[in-house]
Amino acid sequence: MENKKDLEYLKLNKFQKLLYGLKSFFAAIPGWFASLFKGIGAFFVNLAGRIKNEALDIITTFTNGDFKTKLSYLVMGFGNIARGQVLRGILFLLFEVVFIFYMITTGVHWLSKLSTLGTQGPFEEYDPILDQYVMKYHDNSFRILLYGILTIIFIFAFIYTWRLNVKQNKIAEEILAKGKPLKSGKQDLQSLLDDQFHKTLLALPLTGIIVFTALPILFMILIAFTNYDANHNGFSNALFTWVGLDNFNQLISWSSGSSSFSATFGEILTWTLIWAFFATFTNYFLGIMVALLINKKGIKFKKVWRTILVMTIAIPQFISLLYVSKMFSTSGLVNLWLRDIGWIDKAIPFWEDPIMARVMVILINVWIGIPYLMLIATGILMNIPADLYESAMIDGASPVQQFIKITMPYMLFVTGPYLLTSFIGNINNFNVIYLLTGGGPTNQAFTTSGGSAGYTDLLITWLFKITTVDSNYKLAAVIGIGVFAVTAIISLVVYNVMPSVKNEEEFQ
Repeated sequence: MENKKDLEYLKLNKFQKLLYGLKSFFAAIPGWFASLFKGIGAFFVNLAGRIKNEALDIITTFTNGDFKTKLSYLVMGFGNIARGQVLRGILFLLFEVVFIFYMITTGVHWLSKLSTLGTQGPFEEYDPILDQYVMKYHDNSFRILLYGILTIIFIFAFIYTWRLNVKQNKIAEEILAKGKPLKSGKQDLQSLLDDQFHKTLLALPLTGIIVFTALPILFMILIAFTNYDANHNGFSNALFTWVGLDNFNQLISWSSGSSSFSATFGEILTWTLIWAFFATFTNYFLGIMVALLINKKGIKFKKVWRTILVMTIAIPQFISLLYVSKMFSTSGLVNLWLRDIGWIDKAIPFWEDPIMARVMVILINVWIGIPYLMLIATGILMNIPADLYESAMIDGASPVQQFIKITMPYMLFVTGPYLLTSFIGNINNFNVIYLLTGGGPTNQAFTTSGGSAGYTDLLITWLFKITTVDSNYKLAAVIGIGVFAVTAIISLVVYNVMPSVKNEEEFQ
């Protein structure tokens, strides 16, 4: 869709501008996805080109290298040791020795069982000493999968280190050919504390990311392709194995036997997005309003009001939300008080009625979230140039027009990234839902085979129940992938339309 000219756009009324903006938004979505797939294709094309260049460089280095370089292809670090770079050579050689030892002793074993995740499960065997049958445990599917992944990562690390060893030999030959000396071990150590200090600092965090973030994510993704659950825990009762896309088909297929999971997933996904929308934007706009009211000239005791609001976030949610949950129960303080003053005859089902429970969690989340936005908005409002408001007042703009034309555009520009992260955070907002309702009230239609889901359950709380109550780890892994897909798509689409990205130059 071609953009309207500026003059034509200014002639539109507010409703027409809104329609035009919505049309432009939805018309641009195919282009964003096309750019995404184009970028993915370009990535793989570039990757193939880099692999080709690396292969040619390896062959050329071997062909043109001396015997030290050639021997380093088999004995890592030999070229460095032979050329006087003993420390580098020893490190390369030590890594190779450790890799070979690991692969011979355990690595090959884990890789050989990775395709089946074990062949011999637990069974009873007669023990002549005890004169009774005892349970014998053999393969462990969980360990096979975990150590199999670690072994593959170790193999890739070895390939990378071997390639680095080849490059080091090539660089050393080029330096010596120019008549320059090579760095000694002492100079290498000094370099790690000087010009290469960034690598020294990043080594430990990078290792932590791989071990504690990347590896669990990869493990979770692979679990989604197995039948890992309470009946197949991989060790004590039965082994689990690969099942391909069966778990995904079970979750999204509407055929007989799996419709319960499909309906549960669709219902909870819809409620999760509705919750995230209201939880984000009610807090956002109300937080701005509160900040404007407190910052308004003439308001007294501003510090007191801010302190009172901040108290709601200073108290741990584990205490405040559980207390609020008890207050609104059928026998809680709110129902007792309303009954004592004669406003109600029977208790209001705040947590028992599905619609009321959903409204309540949104309203209580406003109480929790407004202080955060009030603090953020206060800092931003203080930095909006005062001459903008003075010029608007001279031109006759009303306070509402000043808010729409000056305050909100500035706020949206500065807080755009926060809005996106807040929306994604609310999709995964475990505390509010779990501490207030526990996901309830229970939806009986979903209890049979939908992981005991409730009307206020989000995907994250449903996932928690599936793993802790039903021990259905395979389905939980699929849902985890689904949550990631939803959040990734929303992040990519929204990020590309945010004023912070598109109109950055207007706020310079």
